[in-house]
Amino acid sequence: MMETNEQTGKPANAHAVPMAPAIVLVEPQLGENIGFAARAMGNFGLRDLRLVTPRDGWPNEKACAAAAVAEPIVSGAKLFETVAAALADCNFVVATTARPREMVKLVFSPESAAASLRKRAQSGERCAVMFGGERNGLDNESITLADAILTAPVDPNFASLSLPQAVLLFSYEWMKGGKPEGLGRATLFDGPAREGLATPGTVPATRASLFGLFDHMEGALDAAGFLRPPEKRPAMVRSIRNMLHRMECTEQDVRTWRGIISAFTRHSAASKG
Repeated sequence: MMETNEQTGKPANAHAVPMAPAIVLVEPQLGENIGFAARAMGNFGLRDLRLVTPRDGWPNEKACAAAAVAEPIVSGAKLFETVAAALADCNFVVATTARPREMVKLVFSPESAAASLRKRAQSGERCAVMFGGERNGLDNESITLADAILTAPVDPNFASLSLPQAVLLFSYEWMKGGKPEGLGRATLFDGPAREGLATPGTVPATRASLFGLFDHMEGALDAAGFLRPPEKRPAMVRSIRNMLHRMECTEQDVRTWRGIISAFTRHSAASKG
């Protein structure tokens, strides 16, 4: 049984693991879109899928097929007859819409909505994000059941998002707000990706390695007569060195460049012989 705080009645560990929001699809039309939405949820750590009167009935084989590895999310989806029933256990609800509804409600972007819901979840609140059907989105009656509106920054001339796109947009912001340690898929061989220059199997070059490359390259260029006339040599050398610095060479890059230089100089010597 989950331990709760005696004063608040909220989970004792609410600050440790925030409860991910439920994704509520109201009258979705195509089973495939439900499956793709579930797949987007799974990509970014969301599992609680709720469906309100899907047009083609439930369960739906096309939804399971489209979900691929997220099929357990589809199989575990909860079915409701009304929006109110789907939201009954929630403390805070955000409704998605692409247009103003002349309602006095707090308006979020996907990023700010994710941040607000994460903060509430850390306090033990159960939250939800509602998405409407593919043709018309959420109706005003459904939106009146929400505390706030979520609207994405899109081109006003092409503001409509598909249902899976909309779910993906929020789901990504939810995961990003948790500041994940790595990017992409982690494997036993290379672990998760990190932002910045990836250097698998090598490391950034040391200054000593770069200085050796400079000497090697400049010596070869002097021999080839490239760094002429003499009065322009300093500026040309600086330009070449700065170019190599911008490349952020690894140790392997340095070895490759020195191999290329050696190959050219050997060929030049052989042709002259």
